[in-house]
Amino acid sequence: MTDAFENYAEEYDDWFSQHESAYRAELAAVKALLPTTGQGLEIGLGTGRFAGPLKIKIGVEPAAAMAAIARKRGLQVIRGYAEALPIATASCDYVLMVTVLCFLPDPLQALREATRVLKPQGWLIIGLIDPDSPLGQLYEANKDRSRFFRQARFLRVPQLLQWLASLGYQNVAMRQTIFQDPAALGVPEPVRSGHGEGAFVVLAAQNFS
Repeated sequence: MTDAFENYAEEYDDWFSQHESAYRAELAAVKALLPTTGQGLEIGLGTGRFAGPLKIKIGVEPAAAMAAIARKRGLQVIRGYAEALPIATASCDYVLMVTVLCFLPDPLQALREATRVLKPQGWLIIGLIDPDSPLGQLYEANKDRSRFFRQARFLRVPQLLQWLASLGYQNVAMRQTIFQDPAALGVPEPVRSGHGEGAFVVLAAQNFS
């Protein structure tokens, strides 16, 4: 599912500049649950819009056009796929995945791989579009109009929690933001606990597998 990201990488990257308030809210939600020390890795690095500000130096990205933009931002990019990471086992203190699982043919296998590369008691942080939120329902209903989201299969939070429990994760925490249309935001939205109201949800869980 990388064609749109190969062909329209600049358009994808421009979204963050055009919707700066939404972008800042998403960054704040991720930062609220991201470890402040240790070796981090972003899976699905994209153009580096999250790794850069969050001081994650290394990421895995399959789309060459996206990777090229990330490299211009000074990030180390490893070409590869989430379901078969070219990363050593138990080498990362934390792993970040932002709006990645919905684009993968096998999201559960990607979670297995993320677990493999995490150190014991390391943290997995996942950002996703919540299709059960009011705005997420609109995204779902209109996703065929988006050259990116038309390929997406939005993952529901209960399903994700079930998978994480089966993989041995504990100490789950969640944050949510984006309660209004991103195009209408003048200032960043607040970051709140839980899920079901904000279109963007961040979940952190600790690896005890």
